[in-house]
Amino acid sequence: MDRVPGTPRRSRRIWAGVLVSALALTFAGAGQASAADVNNAKNAGFEAGLSGWTCSANSGTTVSSPVRGGTAALKATPSGQDNARCSQTVAVKPNSTYRLSTWVQGGYAYLGVTGTGTTDVSTWTPDSTGWKQLSTSFTTGAGTTSVTVYTHGWYGQAAYYADDFSVFGPDGGGGGDEEPTVPGTPGGLGVSGTTASSVSLAWNPVPGATGYTVYRDGTKAVAVSGTSATVTGLAASTSYSFQVAATNAAGESPKSAAVTARTKEDNGGGGGDLPRHAVTGYWQNFNNGAAVQKISDVPDQYDIIAVAFADATSTPGAVTFNLDTAGLNGYTVDRFKADVRAKQAAGKKVIISVGGEKGTVTVNDSASATAFANSVYALMQEYGFDGVDIDLENGLNATYMTQALRALSAKAGPSMILTMAPQTIDMQSTSNSYFRTALNVKDILTVVNMQYYNSGSMLGCDGKVYSQGSVDFLTALACIQLEGGLDPSQVGLGLPASTRGAGSGYVSPTVVNNALDCLTRGTNCGTFKPSKTYPSLRGAMTWSTNWDATAGNAWSNAVGPHVHALP
Repeated sequence: MDRVPGTPRRSRRIWAGVLVSALALTFAGAGQASAADVNNAKNAGFEAGLSGWTCSANSGTTVSSPVRGGTAALKATPSGQDNARCSQTVAVKPNSTYRLSTWVQGGYAYLGVTGTGTTDVSTWTPDSTGWKQLSTSFTTGAGTTSVTVYTHGWYGQAAYYADDFSVFGPDGGGGGDEEPTVPGTPGGLGVSGTTASSVSLAWNPVPGATGYTVYRDGTKAVAVSGTSATVTGLAASTSYSFQVAATNAAGESPKSAAVTARTKEDNGGGGGDLPRHAVTGYWQNFNNGAAVQKISDVPDQYDIIAVAFADATSTPGAVTFNLDTAGLNGYTVDRFKADVRAKQAAGKKVIISVGGEKGTVTVNDSASATAFANSVYALMQEYGFDGVDIDLENGLNATYMTQALRALSAKAGPSMILTMAPQTIDMQSTSNSYFRTALNVKDILTVVNMQYYNSGSMLGCDGKVYSQGSVDFLTALACIQLEGGLDPSQVGLGLPASTRGAGSGYVSPTVVNNALDCLTRGTNCGTFKPSKTYPSLRGAMTWSTNWDATAGNAWSNAVGPHVHALP
């Protein structure tokens, strides 16, 4: 969320373009290797150091940990204007198809090939805390006898690791590794969370696996590339049996031992006694030119009021809250607390938001996770906040943020409100840290209000590119979350309340309402129309109640009643 009105985030615009160009190439899928194919890459596991590889600006080295297989892996570190590109020239046969893959971990990582004589391809993944496989395929031209394969990171991002590189296809004379074999059976299958309509599962990784298939009561339910999945569309208060199998180019493993999970009772969605459809508004604890408000000034159309923002302390992960009494025309702490209680007496929820555009809260180990949980709970006790909003726009660690939120939930109890406000880029893939965190805490999550602004163009769930400012942008991007594992009751549309509330992406309340109708009723859609409707969609969010007030509350007066009248 912007503290300064009309300030675009240049880095996000850059990423939007990169994201579209890189991800669009992945939809072709990876070809399967035939029985006679070999791995044409040399020193594919980096066991011989960097032999056969060239890394830009001396950015690459080999390390003994972490490794996916063998005793070594590549570590490449971007710096300055260098993206840590490591490449190898590989001998290939003309007019042949090859499957290119590698396993990566750490910062943003790309995989690609040039010099194919046909279409050069690439793919990428956001930062990953565990090993993840990148894979694509390419076809050589009639005169192509060698190609250059590469991996690289991104400017200013963390180091990435790569291991077990492969270029499977007809023997070009420079490789000879054996083709993959069927992976082993996954172990450690367990239930990580349940809702009234979904079950979340996790299991141990299997060496050599490129994907996993989850079975529900013996029938294929979902296929994923990682070691977790959420099965949706289930009936409330019902028991189901689940198994998982590992897959790669050679086939599928035997199914794992079964686990049983029972869905929760249907209470109309998460968030305690919130209405079925809710409106969230951010309240500014600072004066940036928008109307200065007290909590009591926030219109009744808002069901959740997110107080922006908590402040970082000198203790990693810990936060505090300092009411800007001077900037808010003498608004006192006692009056603030009384206004919070009055809103709650009227059936509203008031939560503390952590992060924002300039937020620097970092939770990246167990100690900071504990500090986060303890400090947020202390604020809930002191000010009466009903929960917390996660609006960390400068990255988060899925493992430790999950740990922090679960620890906080254990302290606060089942009535805690938990919301998130990721940027569009954060929710493009379930492998992204923000999306993984949301899925990890799905059983205690109230709503994810993605910010559909300051974004540029993005991919929708149909693989097409949509530009911000349209019904299609809202519906096609919401579809990714709805089909990626979140319950519809946990999905909201986040928009600016006025043209001054964001650098770009403002749409009229009519467009917001049309998008809500499209998703819940199948009406008022643009060119994109979802394959089904989501009547329990939670609602909408705006930045901010202050900018709304500046514009005469035009946003809440139009969107609020519409949200509350949804099916």
